[in-house]
Amino acid sequence: MADDDAGEKTEEPTAKRRSDAREEGNVPKSTEVNTVVVLLAAVVFLRFAIPKIGDLVLDQIRRYWAMMTLETAKGDPFVLLQTLFQDAILIVVKTVIPVALVIMIFGVIGNIAQVGLLFSLKSIQPKLSKINPISGMQRLFSMRAVVDTIKNIFKLIVVGAVAWISIKNEYGQFIALVNASTFEIAVYMLKLSYAITIKIIFVLLIIAVIDWFYQKFEHEKKMKMSKQEVKEEHKQQDGDPKIKGRIRQLQREMAMRRMMSEVPKATVVVTNPTHLSIAIQYDEGMKSPIVVAKGVDHIAMKIRDIAKEHDIPLYEDVPLARSMYDKVEPGDEVPIEFYNAVAEVLAFVYKMQGKV
Repeated sequence: MADDDAGEKTEEPTAKRRSDAREEGNVPKSTEVNTVVVLLAAVVFLRFAIPKIGDLVLDQIRRYWAMMTLETAKGDPFVLLQTLFQDAILIVVKTVIPVALVIMIFGVIGNIAQVGLLFSLKSIQPKLSKINPISGMQRLFSMRAVVDTIKNIFKLIVVGAVAWISIKNEYGQFIALVNASTFEIAVYMLKLSYAITIKIIFVLLIIAVIDWFYQKFEHEKKMKMSKQEVKEEHKQQDGDPKIKGRIRQLQREMAMRRMMSEVPKATVVVTNPTHLSIAIQYDEGMKSPIVVAKGVDHIAMKIRDIAKEHDIPLYEDVPLARSMYDKVEPGDEVPIEFYNAVAEVLAFVYKMQGKV
């Protein structure tokens, strides 16, 4: 039962899992958002560009007509064909490339708006799973494929309905166009097409927003982790707790050995008879006394044993030992507040050793 719970993906994804997924290009993204952004940008651009494009085409047609008359009179059709071809390419460049640039720019903007600035080659690297027929069949009949199919059918129905209703409402205008000129009909059809397209884009925008939230929900669902995965990730990041504990133990042992090696340098060891020992060093020329070691219980006893081996005096001062133990670490200078008390201890030691 515990194994089942550990394998169930119930935990929120960690920051590392999110970061790794982003590096692989695995981010929540809706193609519907990109489609709507690009379509809207292209339609709005064309709405303002079509008059200029129309003027450009009409100017070229007039120019062609004048050239045809002139070149026919001269009897040189090849020059005419060459000029027509060059002008046709120029028109394509002036009309198609701006639209292509708008589509490309807003396609990039649509991606950045969803996932931010992200460049990942891992998402396009070849993988055997992508050509595995079994994996392909699983993707084909997956829940995502079903949702995409339903979404596309719904889009087709909605877009068709919007277009049909819009055209149906214009039935009276179609009858009135019977007596209109070709130019008036063309202008009307362009305006109608623009209006219908804007309505369709509005519907697609609603679908895109819903799809984006769905993609985000699906992504979060796939990103969830089991308790075992969280534990393994913590182990990878922080290391195995047993190994870390062993390292800390070795570090403490090394620090203890270093401290004990300093005890022979002490001038005196201040003790609390029950369980404290503080080794203090003071030599001529030192700015202030230094605590070289301290310990409690068995460590305190060991400090005393080393002191006795090296003929270092032990001095019992319960208040001083207790106060210094809480405020001074090995290697620290004795604080000013303890100067007088330590000076008395040192004076007693020097007197006992006959140095004063």
